Amino acid sequence: MGNSLRKNKPFITLMTAQAISGLGDWLSIVAIITLVGLKWEATPMQMSLIILSLALPMALLGPITGTIADRMERKTLMVFSDVVRGVLILLLTVATNVWMVYGCLFLTGIFSSVFIPAKNGKLKELVADENIKGAMSLSSTIDSGTKVIGPLVSGILVSLIGTYNVFYLDSATFILSAILIFFLPKAVKEVEVEKRDGPSFKEEIKVGFTFIKKSSFLLYGLFLLGVSLLILQLSDSQLIVLLRELSDVSPDLFGYLVTSAGIGMLLTGIYLSKKTDYNAFVYMCFGVLGIGAGFGPMAILTHYDLSLSIIWVPLLGLIAGASAGFVFIPFQAATQEKTPVHMTGRVFGVVNSTTTTATIIGPLAGGALATVIGIIPSFIVTSSLLIVLFIISIAVKNKVEEEPDVTESQPGTQGATPL
Repeated sequence: MGNSLRKNKPFITLMTAQAISGLGDWLSIVAIITLVGLKWEATPMQMSLIILSLALPMALLGPITGTIADRMERKTLMVFSDVVRGVLILLLTVATNVWMVYGCLFLTGIFSSVFIPAKNGKLKELVADENIKGAMSLSSTIDSGTKVIGPLVSGILVSLIGTYNVFYLDSATFILSAILIFFLPKAVKEVEVEKRDGPSFKEEIKVGFTFIKKSSFLLYGLFLLGVSLLILQLSDSQLIVLLRELSDVSPDLFGYLVTSAGIGMLLTGIYLSKKTDYNAFVYMCFGVLGIGAGFGPMAILTHYDLSLSIIWVPLLGLIAGASAGFVFIPFQAATQEKTPVHMTGRVFGVVNSTTTTATIIGPLAGGALATVIGIIPSFIVTSSLLIVLFIISIAVKNKVEEEPDVTESQPGTQGATPL
């Protein structure tokens, strides 16, 4: 992280709030799965609906909530979203059936879909254009870090203090995040954001789509991101099933695999936060190839039931995780760099909607594919599709122009806050 970012106190405050709320997200997920899966003995379909309840609002409402994040003061939206999510997590302590859990999680997903584009827009306000790639890489690194640390901490806390106390703690993380965000500066506005003769809300929703279509990088990059994530989810959701094929499988092997993949993404994020002068699309292409190179050998070695799986499974997970970081982080960083501050909510609303839709469809399709052709062939198919996607992406690389960045604020919009 550059010296200018280290000295940017509002940015550090925002990243701290993101880390706290991100850690809280994972605390509640593990606690909810423990409550519903073990205590209430939910069916497999009921367990699937747990994740769907959180993801569906982001897939459906991304463009709408992104537009809201551009029309309203982002700091206010983030504080309100954190407080409401804190209250919703508290309500889980009095839930008596899975339908109450679904309702709380669905509402939590709605306010999360507001928070994310507002946070990305606020980051754009707080950071100078020349530091935006490093800032976005650091933000992605924090996301990866909480995914590694959160489940581990949550599992320990559930054992030590119980599920309901974890809910109380998770609610407190949202409130603490809201308090930190409250001290961020408001956006500098030259004139009021909304005017009576301005575009309608419906017209503004289309702006994010239109802006992406006009940029060859955003258009091709979002396509590559969405398709690769969809293909990745075909097998990613079935990793535990693949590991069951090994004769010497350790009960902790899946945990080691997930942790190593998270560490891989974390290392990529740290690397990219320091090296900001790169071609984002080229990194994305080779990231796709790396994921395929991780999944293919994993299936082949499992087929031959190679011994010492405690070594090669986490190693391949590390490769796949690091490669996934090269797909996701450069795209998000470059998108933040290329998008004007007054449009970040709408553009990232479309991006979040696309990625969340892929994470919903992918596991469902992956389960069907593994059922029809078998678990090992399905991993081979996933690896092959990712390699084909890499070849296609490299072939169209020259069409993905590195357009001049369009990051200046426009009058009447949320402008950049001076550092």
